[in-house]
Amino acid sequence: MSYVFQPAPATSVPVVGTGAQFPVHRIYCVGRNYEEHAKEMGFTGREPPFFFMKPADAIVVAAPGTTTALPYPPLTANLHHEIELVVAIGKGGKNIAAAEALSHIYGYAVGLDMTRRDLQNDMKKQGRPWCIGKGFDASAPIGPITPAALAGDVAKAGIWLQVNGVDRQRSSVAQLIWNIAETIEHLSAAWELQPGDLIYTGTPEGVGAVVTGDVLEGGVDGLGSIRLKLV
Repeated sequence: MSYVFQPAPATSVPVVGTGAQFPVHRIYCVGRNYEEHAKEMGFTGREPPFFFMKPADAIVVAAPGTTTALPYPPLTANLHHEIELVVAIGKGGKNIAAAEALSHIYGYAVGLDMTRRDLQNDMKKQGRPWCIGKGFDASAPIGPITPAALAGDVAKAGIWLQVNGVDRQRSSVAQLIWNIAETIEHLSAAWELQPGDLIYTGTPEGVGAVVTGDVLEGGVDGLGSIRLKLV
């Protein structure tokens, strides 16, 4: 096949304990999926789950034991951190029942949903799509993927984030409003999931602004941690 220009290489994430790479197909994100975070954003209750997407090449792989540079994005003066458990889909499907959902998971990772909050809020006020607040370059940092069999009890794992060594977010995956299986059930009713899809499952309370020079370190118990510096 002839292309008019050389296609970009596939985005991929390393897999813990192997030399293999997990090729990324799509990035789905769940909004307001922890009750206390929903409250700090001005909402309450167990609303139906909703989703937004990021481009696959928004991925920034944060290697364990290193500090990865993360560029501060343009057009914003209010960049927020959101630590998240990421689910990596290994077997696709549509209309997946919650009871079968875990069999579709390849593994798990630690991720950050970086958000240009000022741009997101401006778009919300105007009733316009807020992709500009969520789907920008380098908006999806992620650590290596741990295969599900090695990840431990992810459903009850602690999740945390520090900025410059000070706690900002600390909770448990058990506090998800829609758990991992329920999220996959709802998501697969709207899109046919494919191997290589990543699901950023939502962030707990404590989101806030970061600036150039800040060091962000966050993790999920059993999956290690990632460390990034805004530059």
